Amino acid sequence: MSKNERSIKSQENFRNRLSSVDDKGKRIFIFPKLIKGRFYKYRTYFSWFLLVIMFGLPFIKYNGRPFIMLNVLERKFIIFGTVFWPQDFILFLLAIISLILFIILFTVVFGRLFCGWACPQTVFMEMVFRKIEYWIDGNAVQQKRLAKAPWDGDKIKKRLLKYTIFIAIAFIIGNLLMAYIVGVDETFTIITSSPTENWTGFMLVLAFTGITFFNFAYFREQTCIVVCPYGRIQGVLLDQKSIVVAYDHQRGEPRELPKKQRSENAGDCIDCYACVDVCPTGIDIRNGTQLECVNCTACIDACDEVMDKIHKPRGLIRYASEHDIEHQKETKINARAIAYSIVLALIVGILSFLLTTRPEVQATIIKSRGTLYSVSDDNYVKNVFNVAIVNKTYDEFPIELKMSDDWNARLKVVGNQIVVAPESITEGIFYLEIPMDKLPQKSTEVGIQVWSGNKMIEEVDVMFLRP
Repeated sequence: MSKNERSIKSQENFRNRLSSVDDKGKRIFIFPKLIKGRFYKYRTYFSWFLLVIMFGLPFIKYNGRPFIMLNVLERKFIIFGTVFWPQDFILFLLAIISLILFIILFTVVFGRLFCGWACPQTVFMEMVFRKIEYWIDGNAVQQKRLAKAPWDGDKIKKRLLKYTIFIAIAFIIGNLLMAYIVGVDETFTIITSSPTENWTGFMLVLAFTGITFFNFAYFREQTCIVVCPYGRIQGVLLDQKSIVVAYDHQRGEPRELPKKQRSENAGDCIDCYACVDVCPTGIDIRNGTQLECVNCTACIDACDEVMDKIHKPRGLIRYASEHDIEHQKETKINARAIAYSIVLALIVGILSFLLTTRPEVQATIIKSRGTLYSVSDDNYVKNVFNVAIVNKTYDEFPIELKMSDDWNARLKVVGNQIVVAPESITEGIFYLEIPMDKLPQKSTEVGIQVWSGNKMIEEVDVMFLRP
C-alpha cells in the first residue's frame, strides 16, 4: 500500500477501527521504530528513577516494619509506615474519592501525561522489555522480517534467548508484586522454602509471573487499549483546552511530499509517516486525539528529527491544546491550569491531614447479642458488653475501661486485663452495673472511657438498659 493510500485509509477509517486490529478482526502486531530524541532521553532518566523507587520501596522498613505494604489478603495496609485496617474504611473511601478527583482534574489539564511518563505498563514495556527486544531481534524492519521468517535455527535461538530473559524479568516483577503484598521477608521465605510449605504464596508468585510475561511478551499495547479504563474515560475528561500530544494541523496541512518544487500553500508535514512508524500503539497522531494515544512523545521526537532535516522549525507535533492550535497560540500554563492544580493540592492536603490525625487505637463497644439486663439483690442493673480494640501501632497497649461520669457504677472485665498486641485486634467482654436510682429512663446513654496508662485513648457512648 502506498503512502498516499495509507493516508486516505487512515483519514477515512481511523475512528471506526483499532489501529492494532485489521478489517477481519485479526491482531496486527506493532513493531515501532526506535527513535532517540530529547523527550525519549528525559523519559529514560525518569523511568530509571521510577524503577529504583518501585524496586526499592519494599526493602525500606520503619520501626522494623515495611514502609509500604498492601496486604489485600489480610486486609492490612501499611502506607509510609502507618498501619491501616478495615476500621479505617472511611479514610480509604476518602482516599479513593480524592484519587478519582485527582485523576479527573489532572487529565482535564494535562491529558494522559501519567500514561506516557509514569505508568508501570509504559515504563516496563518501553524502557525494559522493548530495549531487550531491540538488542536481540534488531530494529523494527529486522523484527518484522524475523516474525515472518520460518522457524530455523537463528529464529529459535533468538526467541529462546528473548523469552528466557522475559521470563526471568517477569519472575522478578512477580516477586516484587508479592513483596508489596506480604512484605519482602515473607516473599524471601516463599522463594527459598519448598512450595509445599506455602502453596498460596507459591501459586501467587507463579500467577504474577505468568500474567506479567503474557502481558509484555504478547498482549502489550492491548493492555492500554482494551483493559485499562483510563483510556476509555479520557474521552469524557479531555476538552479543547487540555494539554495533550497534538499535531498542529494549521501549520502542517495540506500535506505534500518532499520535492524540489513544493506548492506555495503546502504545509510543513511532508507525509513521511515517521510519527506513525515510532508509535507503540500504531496510530496516526495527525488524525487528532485518539483512545490509543498514551502521550509517550515518541511522535514528537520523530517529527522534530524530520523538521531538523528539512530545515523547518520544531513543534509540528508537540504538547499543546486543540484550542491553542486552532487559534495559533503558544500553549502556556494558564489560570485554569493553575486553579485546577491548587484544587489538586488542597485535595492532597486534606487527605494527608486526615491520615496523620487518625486515631492509632480505636475501640468499638456494643451490647452483647441476646442479652438485655439483670437486677442484683442490691438493686444494681447489670448489662453485658463486647469490646473490640484495634491497635494500629507497633506497640503493645494494656487497656483499662472506666466510666466517664460518677454513676457509682461497677465495671468488671471478664478474664484477665485486656492487653492489645501490636498491629492486632483484641476482643473482650465486660459487665457494667449501675444503681437503679441512677437510671432515669429505660434506655440511658452512658460514656465508657478507654485508657492506657495515664492516657485516655477514646470515649465511647453506649446505651444502657434497665427494667
